[in-house]
Amino acid sequence: MKASRLFALSCLLWLSAVSSAMAEGFALTEWSSRGLALAGGLVGRADDPSAIAYNAAGITQLPGTRLMGGFAAIAPMGTIQATQHGESNHTQTKPNIWPAPHGYVTHQLNDRVWLGLGVFSRFGLGNEYDSNWMGRYNVTDITLQTVSAVPTVAFKVNDVLSLSAGVEILYGMFGMGSQIPTYSMTMQPQADNGMDLKASGWGFGAQFGAHLRMNDEWSLGLTYKSKVALKLLGDVSFDRRTDNILAMTGRVPRAVDTDAHGTVILPDSVSLGLSYKPLDNLRFEVGTVWTRWSDFKSLDIYFDSGYDAISPKNWRDGWNFNASVEYSPLDWLTLRGGVWYETPVVDATYADFMIPTNGRTVLTLGAGFKWDNWTLDLAYAHLWINSLDYGSSRAAGIQGMPAYISGGESRDTVANIYSATIGYTF
Repeated sequence: MKASRLFALSCLLWLSAVSSAMAEGFALTEWSSRGLALAGGLVGRADDPSAIAYNAAGITQLPGTRLMGGFAAIAPMGTIQATQHGESNHTQTKPNIWPAPHGYVTHQLNDRVWLGLGVFSRFGLGNEYDSNWMGRYNVTDITLQTVSAVPTVAFKVNDVLSLSAGVEILYGMFGMGSQIPTYSMTMQPQADNGMDLKASGWGFGAQFGAHLRMNDEWSLGLTYKSKVALKLLGDVSFDRRTDNILAMTGRVPRAVDTDAHGTVILPDSVSLGLSYKPLDNLRFEVGTVWTRWSDFKSLDIYFDSGYDAISPKNWRDGWNFNASVEYSPLDWLTLRGGVWYETPVVDATYADFMIPTNGRTVLTLGAGFKWDNWTLDLAYAHLWINSLDYGSSRAAGIQGMPAYISGGESRDTVANIYSATIGYTF
C-alpha cells in the first residue's frame, strides 16, 4: 500500500505540470506510452486504464482497481527558408523539449458499472524563434498548454457491448509573443517593440465511447470527443511604451499594457478502431480519427485598449489513419510498433509561422514489461512533417510592410517523442 501511495503521489506531481507540443494542427494523441507505441491504436483494444483517453468504454475489460501514470517528452525541430529584401534567409526553430504528462485510475463497482478518471492533454502547441528573426512581426514564440480532467462512467450492456460517457473539464494557458514595428512622429524607423500576451481560461465538453467485443478475435471501438470553447482572459505587455504613428491607423496595437480576452475553439473528433487477435500473444489494429478543424476559422484576441488582433485560419477537416501490431514473445515482455499518417489541415492562404506543418507521417516503436502487479511501458516515435509553402500567404507580419517576406517554406521539420508509463493493479 505504501508503494501505491508513492506511485499516486508521483502521478499528481507529474500532472501538476502543463503540456505543450508540436502536432498536426495542435491536437495531441500521446496519452500513454503503450498508446504512442501503437500509433494511437487503443480505440479497438481499449484494455488498459489509458482507454479513458482513447475509448473509455473499454475499461469494462479491467477488473478491480488500476492506476497508471507517466509522461511524454516531445522535441520538435525545423527550418524556415524565405526570401526577404531580395535575399534568401534560413532560420531554425529554437530547440525545446515539451512535457506531456498523463494519469488514469479505473475502478469496478460491480458486474455492470465501472468508474474512471483520466487527466491528459488533448491539445498543445509550442514553437519559439529568435527575437530578431525575419518573421518576428508574425510571431517569435507561441504556446498553447492544456490539461483535461475527464471523470467517466462505463456500463457493460452485455458480453458484447459496453458504453461510456465522461465530462471533460479543460484548463488552458495561451501565450504569444511578436515584435511590433515602431516609427517616430517623423516616420523614422525605431527599434522594434516586443509584445507579450499571456492568457488562461476554462472550457467544458463531453466524451462518449462504445466498445464491441464481437468474439475472442475481433473487437471494434468508436469514440466521440466534443468541441471545447476555451474562453481566455489575460493581459498584454510591451517592452516599452513608444510614440507609434502606425498605431493611429489601427495597423498595430498601441504600445500600452492592457487586459485582453478571446475564445479558442478546440475541435471535436470521432475515432474508429478495429482490432484483430489471431493468437493469444499477437494482436493487430487499424483505425482512423476525423477532426473537425474547419471550426478553427480564426484566432481572435481583443485588447481592452481598443485593438483587435484578428488572425484568419480557415483550416479544413483532418484525418488520421493508423495501423499497429503488438506481440508478446514472453509472459513479461511485449513488443509494439505502428505507423500513422495525418492529412494537411492548414489553409496556405493564411499560413503563418505559428504552426509550420502540412501533414505528417509517424513511425512508432515500444516495449512493455510486467512483473507482479506492476507494468512499465516505454515508447519512441519519429515524426516526418511535410513542408508548408508560404508563397501565397496573406498572414499578418509576413508579406507587405514591414516584413517584406516573399515566398519561402518550412524545411526538414521533424520531431522525436519519448514516453514512459508505470501501471499498478490492486
